Amino acid sequence: MRILHLGNGESAMPETGEFVEKLKNFGELTIIKDATALSSRERADLIRQYDVLLLIWGSMPIPDEIAENPGKLRYVCNISGELRAFVPVSLIRAGILVTNWGDAPADSVAEGAMVLLLAVMKNLRDHIETAAEGGWRVPSMATKGSLKGCDVGIYGLGAIGRRFVDLIRPFQANLIVYDKYVTDVPPGCGRVNSLKELFQASKIIVIHAGLSPETRRSVNAEMLALLPDGGIIINTARGGIVDQDALFRELKSGRLRAGLDVLDGEAGDYLGEHDEARKWNNLILTSHTVSSAEWGTEETLENIMRRICLENIERFSKGQAPLFQMTEERYSRST
Repeated sequence: MRILHLGNGESAMPETGEFVEKLKNFGELTIIKDATALSSRERADLIRQYDVLLLIWGSMPIPDEIAENPGKLRYVCNISGELRAFVPVSLIRAGILVTNWGDAPADSVAEGAMVLLLAVMKNLRDHIETAAEGGWRVPSMATKGSLKGCDVGIYGLGAIGRRFVDLIRPFQANLIVYDKYVTDVPPGCGRVNSLKELFQASKIIVIHAGLSPETRRSVNAEMLALLPDGGIIINTARGGIVDQDALFRELKSGRLRAGLDVLDGEAGDYLGEHDEARKWNNLILTSHTVSSAEWGTEETLENIMRRICLENIERFSKGQAPLFQMTEERYSRST
């Protein structure tokens, strides 16, 4: 078996270590960390010489012409989750096998969302800053709030959304979900048929949807206006799902609160050094790292994604079906 990775100069693909050595056990492994000098045609010609193409953050996109003439290529193994930036839908339609990391981040991302929700609801930023500045107690109204009996709307019920339901259930919140693609909801959850209904019924919105043309900026000014004063937005999914300008207007006014692990802007998940939003006490930012799991567990996200990759390549090498195969419908709902 011949395995190839083509990076864009910022590839997260390692070149040495245990993971790479295990990949070499399956056959010839070629890693080109910076393939930006290759034209689209040259990349396509190179890809056609390999059985498996490995993708990860910082990969070069697959040329569209591979769908019409894949050569030897039979399997695209995406080690991470993000897919649209690298894989054209034409490959899925052509029947080329494509997988990603599936439910690998579900535990850590759901846990991060739970952390942000509790921190925002209990106004931990106010408490921390008050103590750091020599004060002691914030106004009592700023500390009130409980999940028990609170209307919590969950936007997106994939693997992460379902894991989040497991985590929040003991708090006895009133759970409402919206996901037009699921046919069942977990026990104890109510279901609505539109995003507008979700916002109308909720005091808190927790976003677990994938970023797609359908969901991009779907959380807009109209939706945000439906939340009550003091309402909360939690987003650990993708920043592009939220109209950031509309949300920041609400936050600047002090009407809403938010915990954001992800942002939507030209700089990506980042605010400028002097951006006024950094100072708002009704906003907690975690710079797309709240789901990191580097302490207290051997199963870090990096370890999980590598384990899934190795298992899938082993399955492929034995003629077995790899896990988390991408269909066109799943692709349409993926980031």
